[in-house]
Amino acid sequence: MEQNTTLILEGGAMRGLFTSGVLDVFMENDLYFPQVAGVSAGALNGVNYVAHQPGRSRAVNLDYVNDPRYMGASHLIKDFSYFNFDFLLGEVSETLNPLDFDTLYSSPQKLWAVATDCRTGGPVYFEKNQPGIDFMDAVRASASLPLMGRMVKVGREVCLDGGVANPVPLPAELPFASGKAVLVLTRQAGFRKSGQHRVVRRLYRRRYGAHPELLEACLTGPERYNQRMDEIDRLEEAGEIFVIRPDGPVTVSRAERSVEKLDALYRRGRAAAEAALPAMKEFLGLE
Repeated sequence: MEQNTTLILEGGAMRGLFTSGVLDVFMENDLYFPQVAGVSAGALNGVNYVAHQPGRSRAVNLDYVNDPRYMGASHLIKDFSYFNFDFLLGEVSETLNPLDFDTLYSSPQKLWAVATDCRTGGPVYFEKNQPGIDFMDAVRASASLPLMGRMVKVGREVCLDGGVANPVPLPAELPFASGKAVLVLTRQAGFRKSGQHRVVRRLYRRRYGAHPELLEACLTGPERYNQRMDEIDRLEEAGEIFVIRPDGPVTVSRAERSVEKLDALYRRGRAAAEAALPAMKEFLGLE
């Protein structure tokens, strides 16, 4: 695979189980992209992928989704974060289902976590071996959803969920040279977001009023997401990118707790990847 070939992973919180299935099929077929950019749950999935640990993302989520240490309102009240990243990136990754940190950091694969700069409302990209940062802080920031997570300091930056600024980066927007690009999305073709409820907009203004650029990014999120999906459809139709996504509506919520629904979505990801492999390899010039 050419060294500037890029894999771009959308977020979606628990909908990221679809991406987990896709990446497990990639790993089982020894398909490792030289460059990976992940947004939110896509960054978490990217960590397991670059650590070469098939099955880990599925196991962690299904084993602990109903563990009160993983997520819940109590964490939101106590730590301003619905998802307990201290548990997920701490005890789970270090002891309960260890992440292979040695492989992650020594791998020649490049991995970027995309976050939102709370001062500018724009995207910021952190690479796993970037000096001056703790990459796990960058992953935490990338996955810290607005209103459901607290701001995270990464080096000198203060950040939130990467999906606020840029839900799916396009190759031309990445801070590195990208060749052929494969995008893994977590919504079906044609999905578009509806407008925000006035209560949500009020909460955004109350929470982020002191950060006007971030507030503007939050308030305009649905419109910018829909524009991005329009552009992705255009690039896919033109053959400039390759896209893997669910074949129909996804009913899994961002904070889904049903093991059965999550496992079904994971299996849909596997099926989508297996079906896409021949065409994707042709697109990448691997056959």
